[in-house]
Amino acid sequence: MTDSRFVDSLLRWYSHNKRELPWRDTHNPYYIWLSEVILQQTRISQGWAYWERFVKRFPTVDALAQATEDEVMLLWQGLGYYSRARNLHFAARQIADLGHFPNTMEEIKSLKGVGDYTAAAIGSMAFDIPVAVVDGNVYRVLARYFGIDTPINSTEGKKLFQELAQSLLPPRQASDYNQAMMDFGAIQCTPSSPKCLLCPFAERCDALRTGRIASLPVKLKTTKVKTRHFHYYYIRHDGKVAMHKRGEGDIWQGLWEPYMEENDQIGQLVKDLESRGVSFSAKLLHRNVKHVLTHRIILADFSLVETQKPPTLPDDYVWIPEDKLQDYAVSRLVQILLET
Repeated sequence: MTDSRFVDSLLRWYSHNKRELPWRDTHNPYYIWLSEVILQQTRISQGWAYWERFVKRFPTVDALAQATEDEVMLLWQGLGYYSRARNLHFAARQIADLGHFPNTMEEIKSLKGVGDYTAAAIGSMAFDIPVAVVDGNVYRVLARYFGIDTPINSTEGKKLFQELAQSLLPPRQASDYNQAMMDFGAIQCTPSSPKCLLCPFAERCDALRTGRIASLPVKLKTTKVKTRHFHYYYIRHDGKVAMHKRGEGDIWQGLWEPYMEENDQIGQLVKDLESRGVSFSAKLLHRNVKHVLTHRIILADFSLVETQKPPTLPDDYVWIPEDKLQDYAVSRLVQILLET
């Protein structure tokens, strides 16, 4: 399918409305890749500052590759979805081993954490490869304009939208077109309250004509949200705090946290201290702090426990001077608990 009017109108809109972003002023693939990874699941208003900090701290991909995981995680702290940071670090070492930033779609996709969308963004913006990006913004714009009700998270839908997006892509303007689609979805054709009255496609938009703006795109509900209960214990002894690093296969892998119990294990620490005659004081500081992740809701309690002698803890716990805690990367939830 081709629609030159759609493409021409989109590029004309983009020329007047595009967002001025620092990673758009360059063809440096490292800067572009870094921005794409940071902006996954993150608003530009938040991600921009992180992008600048990463570029300042690690001005080249080789500098990032030479960093330790703790350095990367600490700089990423607060952004969430920490697997992105681990994948970013791993991929930087892949690139360093390769000796140059990959410049073909196959090589770009071989990088850890880089899927079709990110590869298309890097390929088109850094190397002028004519491949269309397809993300939430693109799904929404195309579904509404063409009136497509095939679920975007179905196998059929993913194939249909990828083929449609590719058919519309002007090969000589791949970078501008891809960025125009992303900006149009983010600024004009937003999920709620889109600016339809001022839209250049108002006369030709199928969803506007048929009253389906709110119902398109269609997405199948496939995930069940689970609720988990955590109780964190800030165990303090002799000016030090017991902390441990979360292990592999965990959503917070590589991040530090105080002693934690979950569900039916909650209260076990206090019982153990009492049974062994350890002198301690315990004070509940927070109850049911709600933290929402993609597929789960966490309700967290937070207690301060002070002991006269160090309690017996699992081997992976270490005692960190309280005034050095800021040097250890923690999850956003733990950060909230520690700061309030």
